[in-house]
Parts: sequence; structure tokens; C-alpha cells
Amino acid sequence: MPTDDQIDPARRRLLAAGLAAGAAAPFAGGAPAPAQPLASAGFAPLKQVDAGSLRVAYAEAGPADGPPVLLLHGWPYDIYSFVEVAPQLAARGYRVLVPYLRGYGPTRFRAAEALRNGQPAALAVDATDFLDALKVESAILAGFDWGARTADIVAALWPERCRGLVSVSGYLIGSQEAGKTPLPPQAELQWWYQFYFATERGRAGYDKNRHDFAKLIWRLASPKWRFDDATFERSAAALQNPDHVAVVIHNYRWRLGLADGERRYDGIEQKLATGPEIGVPTITLEGDANGAPHPEPAAYAKKFTGPYVHRLITGGVGHNLPQEAPQAFIQAILDVARISAG
Repeated sequence: MPTDDQIDPARRRLLAAGLAAGAAAPFAGGAPAPAQPLASAGFAPLKQVDAGSLRVAYAEAGPADGPPVLLLHGWPYDIYSFVEVAPQLAARGYRVLVPYLRGYGPTRFRAAEALRNGQPAALAVDATDFLDALKVESAILAGFDWGARTADIVAALWPERCRGLVSVSGYLIGSQEAGKTPLPPQAELQWWYQFYFATERGRAGYDKNRHDFAKLIWRLASPKWRFDDATFERSAAALQNPDHVAVVIHNYRWRLGLADGERRYDGIEQKLATGPEIGVPTITLEGDANGAPHPEPAAYAKKFTGPYVHRLITGGVGHNLPQEAPQAFIQAILDVARISAG
């Protein structure tokens, strides 16, 4: 966790004051928080919209004129990472949008010949295309894993689209050039699946065993989360998307420089390679039992130049923080929203 001298004192005082005020009153314009968490067995029937390269399947909750919140999942998860988060935000007056990423669930590429591209720039453009399709000028962006990286990129390059940011594991923007730098052996070990995916054996193995592979990742990434079979199966269904394996393999091969991206994203990638700062109000979160590869908070604190705070979520919380600790994730969104509204 960043020490006091790693966060600009003036910004820290501003954020602390906002958080203190927010703790005493509900978000302006929203309903008071319910005394007890709402039950949430699932989402309302999915909607679909043509957005850029994709026909995006998404869940929506809350009033259409509420402040928008875009929730972005990661790999190998799906929108059910937010099944507790979405209804509680909706009850507070937010318009909550939860899309399936490319290669997940019912989301499909609109063109049969399109490259099943998993590079981070493509997913970030997907997010802005999705907001454009729904005529949402800006939103609170919140996510984890691939979703956190996507939210970070949007916040860094198109801050006018991002009112505030909640990012699990902090600053995840990288580049192919940065990916060339070897890590210490223990850190490289955590990325075993990336090296597996670099091989044709790995691609075939993931395609054949994606169900069991995903369950293994869930267990490694969240070693203290005792999810049941029904919870896993509900999300594992999203991995049967016909484009899933191609998108995932391309994502990890691209990171190692083993697969090309699309030329139309070259300008974006050049900006991302500089490690751009993020100036929107931000809260970063980390679970105390995250078994997935992730940077230390002190390594990225200075990347956030606006109001910023980091929170360590204790109690055996792993990588899928929104589903494992929904109240902490919700609170971070509410606090960022208060600061951005003020």
C-alpha cells in the first residue's frame, strides 16, 4: 500500500475530505443505501447493441437517466462477477451497464472475416464504442483483470469518457516492448499459462479443456474463495463463445510479441507504450489473497495524478474482487462518484 509520501498531500487531503463527507450521506441524486444487501439471483434479460466491431450482449440495471457505471470483467470470468454489485448500485439510482467482452457469452464479431484480436487497445476501443452506441458521453469505469486494464486505458487516453475509475490491481497498462523485459523467476512462474498459450499445444489444450482450465485459474487466483460448482458453472458457460479461444490466445501471444495486432490501433499502442498518467478520480483495490500476477501498489501510485487512494481488502479476498468482496467494490464506486460529482 502506498505510504503517505507516495501520494501528493494536497490531493490526499482533497480525496480524504470527499470520502469523509460521502460516508455520512448518500450519493447526491440517488436513493439512500438500503440497510441490507439486496438479493440477486441473476440479471434481467440481456440486451444487445451494435457497437463498432461487435454486437455486444450486455446486462443493464437501474434508471435510464441515472449516472452511468460501466462494469468490465476479466479472464476467465464473465458478467456474473458483478451479480451482487449491479443491483445494489441500481438501487442507489445508477444506470449500470455490464457488457460481455469480445469472445465471451453472446457477444459476437459483426464481420466473419474480422481478426479475433485480443490486444488491449482493441478492448479499450470496444468500451468507447459501446458507450457511443448507448449515447453515454462519460461513465464511472470499474473492473478487474482485463476489465481493469481496459478501464485504465480509457481513463488515460480518453479521460472525457471516464468520470472516475475503480481499478483492481491498479495500473495495468503495458506494451509489447515492456513485455520483453524478463521478470524474476518467481514472477515468471506466475505467468505459466501465458507461456503455455504461446505454443500450439497450449492453444489446443485450452480449446479442449477450457472448462477445467478456467476452474484451475479461479482456484489459483483466489485460493481462499470457496466458490461452489453452481457459481463456477454459471460463468463457465460464457467461455463457450466460438471466438473465445482465438481472442484469449491472441491476447497473450500479443503481449509477448508473438502475434501482430491491427494497424488501426498502432497510434493507441504508441501512446500506451509511454506509460500515460491517469488524472481522473481513482480508487485502486487489491485483495489480500490475490494469487494472480499483480504489481505492488507502491509501483504504480505515482501514475495516478488526480484524487487517488489505494485500499487493501482483507479477509482472504482474491483476484475476482467484485464477486468475492462486493461491498468493498460498491463502496469504492460510490466514493469515486462523490468525488467526481463534487
